[in-house]
Amino acid sequence: MRDVIALDGPSGTGKSTVARGLAQRLGFRYLDTGAMYRAVTWAVLRDGVDPEDAAAVTELARRTRVEVSMDPDRPRVSVDGQAVDREIRTPAVTVAVSPVSATPGVREVLVAAQQELIGVGRVVAEGRDIGTVVAPAAPLKVFLTASPDARAHRRSRQDGTTDHRSTAADLDRRDTYDSTRKHSPLRAADDAVHVDTTALDVNEVVQRLVDLAMERGIGERSGVGGVTPEPPPA
Repeated sequence: MRDVIALDGPSGTGKSTVARGLAQRLGFRYLDTGAMYRAVTWAVLRDGVDPEDAAAVTELARRTRVEVSMDPDRPRVSVDGQAVDREIRTPAVTVAVSPVSATPGVREVLVAAQQELIGVGRVVAEGRDIGTVVAPAAPLKVFLTASPDARAHRRSRQDGTTDHRSTAADLDRRDTYDSTRKHSPLRAADDAVHVDTTALDVNEVVQRLVDLAMERGIGERSGVGGVTPEPPPA
């Protein structure tokens, strides 16, 4: 795992945007593990399965084919061959994804898939348990944070709503659910670098992480500093 960057943190910290931007800067692949949990959640809702029924949800996860593109310029998600990029971002999926992703069987299935996708490296993987469970040997682990107000405003802007109070309440609900679940709770790895994004724009955060990667010898062949990048693996 020489060239693996694990990027964790709660919603609204800029995780996905930063991870994609960092992968583009380094010429790395990009893995959005949260999209995989959302994809399974969408399948749960599609099939009318109770998100709280752990056995049924696990069985569905085992027989559902979730595929993700790891191209940071064109991230794509499909379920059983159907593109679901927009569908997995609906409010219904957002509400149901916490209980589905807290199901031990679902995490077992998807963590194994994520570790296989990470493979030999050259990847920026983002989620909530990358540095602690999925890729604990990653040479660079980053945990993004931001103030509650900043997170609520960012998520409201992303969702196209002005109801910041409701958004803040939803973020708090997800934080509590994700950080208190028994399996793979949301927490920073002991050796993670904490980066507060409240007062930083995306470019500033990405540059800070590029600097951290260079300090640790990650992505030396990636094109940063004028070296021609190698094409990311298919």
